[in-house]
Amino acid sequence: MASEIKSDIISAFKMHGLTLRSDASRLLVEVLTPIPTTDREHWLDKIIEIIQKQTLSSSMVNKAACESAINECKSEHVDDSESIFNVIDAFSVPRYTYVKDRKKFISDSSLGKESPLLHGKPLDKASLFLDRYTILQQRTLRHQLFTPPALGADPSTNSNKFQLKPVEYLVGSTAKLQGVLVLGMLVQLKEGKWYLEDPSGSVALDFANANFQPGLFTENSFVLAEGWYEESMFHVDAFGLPPPEKAENTRSYFGNINFFGGPSRLQVKTSMHLEQVEKDKTDAMFALLSDVWLDNKQVMERLRVFFDGFSKSPPFAIIFCGNFISAPKVLSHAESLKECFKQLANLLSEFPNIVKSSQLIFVPGPNDPGHSTILPRPAIPNSITEPFRKKIPNAIFTSNPCHIQYCTQEIVIIREDIVTKMCRNCVKFPADGNVPLHFAKSIISQGHLCPLPLHVCPMYWAYDCGLRIYPLPDVVVTADKYDPFDTTALSTRVINPSSFLRTNFGFKVYYPATREVQDSRVPKELVNPSHTQDSTEKELPVSDLVEDSAITDMDNSVSVDNIEDSEMLASNETEALSMEDSIPQDSEEFRIMI
Repeated sequence: MASEIKSDIISAFKMHGLTLRSDASRLLVEVLTPIPTTDREHWLDKIIEIIQKQTLSSSMVNKAACESAINECKSEHVDDSESIFNVIDAFSVPRYTYVKDRKKFISDSSLGKESPLLHGKPLDKASLFLDRYTILQQRTLRHQLFTPPALGADPSTNSNKFQLKPVEYLVGSTAKLQGVLVLGMLVQLKEGKWYLEDPSGSVALDFANANFQPGLFTENSFVLAEGWYEESMFHVDAFGLPPPEKAENTRSYFGNINFFGGPSRLQVKTSMHLEQVEKDKTDAMFALLSDVWLDNKQVMERLRVFFDGFSKSPPFAIIFCGNFISAPKVLSHAESLKECFKQLANLLSEFPNIVKSSQLIFVPGPNDPGHSTILPRPAIPNSITEPFRKKIPNAIFTSNPCHIQYCTQEIVIIREDIVTKMCRNCVKFPADGNVPLHFAKSIISQGHLCPLPLHVCPMYWAYDCGLRIYPLPDVVVTADKYDPFDTTALSTRVINPSSFLRTNFGFKVYYPATREVQDSRVPKELVNPSHTQDSTEKELPVSDLVEDSAITDMDNSVSVDNIEDSEMLASNETEALSMEDSIPQDSEEFRIMI
């Protein structure tokens, strides 16, 4: 029987162009023999798949490669209850670089790169944009509109395919070029003069008559530009965003690499144990609050009602996003915030069930005391939060942005007025004014939380990877002062709870098991428990917490008050649309011409 198994193993490896060393084949026979015949083929295919994703010097597979693949298979099926919930700060996100020659992501440590410095070197700034471009380029080239037709395919399929050209292809041509498609970054190399730049060079743009696909096109964002080139000028007929890619497609191509972060060496999507826990915890919920001004009397009063309403059925996690002080940032705010956190700790001490059962997470805002407003922003300093943490030891103070892993779901939280800044700095504001849809499409297509110039949204060059959203997470929470919205973009939920006080004490509740988002609002006092709701009314997350009249259609309540210089938003419609409807699926939809 062992000889038959060995023959099957060797044949399977040969089918994939690999050859086993004798010690490697003996190891696999020893491991696969106890496995039932019905499951043996599945595990053999799994081992081969993992080996193919390793860095092999030749087609000869040694024992060490097989041992590594076997250990990876074992680790995928280890039930680890401690991995149900993890908060990962932006400075701990795994660092991977896409290597074109190998067509895979390699960890920076394997590439021999130095440990990053907070204040990086000039090379880090160049790498920041180069890495973004490389990731978007490889993703775009794998899109169905850009992949070359299969050998022997119908020649008519060529008409539905596109070919990307580098900028140097345009600059090096003396003749007029028609129908050129270029992937590059929008930049202003001269005041008021727009250029398209990629690693090969830059070219001047004329997009006076260009048509813009849905999205917010800002300086330093990457675009697909289609048009014609003549006399050192690229005349753009249409602008589009790089086509996005579902997370499952990314993982099927690059394997189980843990891009998101956390204690697991592999990404948690493959864990059957965590998937089952997620399904079983149907009552688990995340409460999302932003701009929780602890120095405001009204806010503290409503927080008491909030905690009282949730005391009998605490959320799995309560995420408090800054700013935690209402006034502009000054030096004296450190002591003020310290006192405010002491008051919050005293308030929470009155609700021991919440302290015991809920994960309390605090994400700093741009005006909170502590480190500078450069992203990613470290957590609020320990000197301010120490008295609070002594009373509430399980509280988590993390960075901005941060990653949260709950079972198999990946959630990204960022507290920054990104929507406002992107609207203010976009090249051309969308005619329909549907800000949430355009914003969601933009960050998903860019694979980045802040596709803005560095002078508008400063970043630590060496830690730009902390703001990437690639592969796409399940949820992105943008705690912006813009009006609340909830929309879906290519299976990624984009949520904005907005300011707690400005929305009349509104917040969002997210249910991971069903992936539902509910709008909630804290009343002045608790509703009478005997009050019965109308049978046609949507059930509230916590019936004792929210008034009937408090639930409004926040997705259709966008106002222009939150964006400066935005008269163009008067006709704003914020209907939650799926971005899949707006993604080009064929060449006719993709090519937008005047």
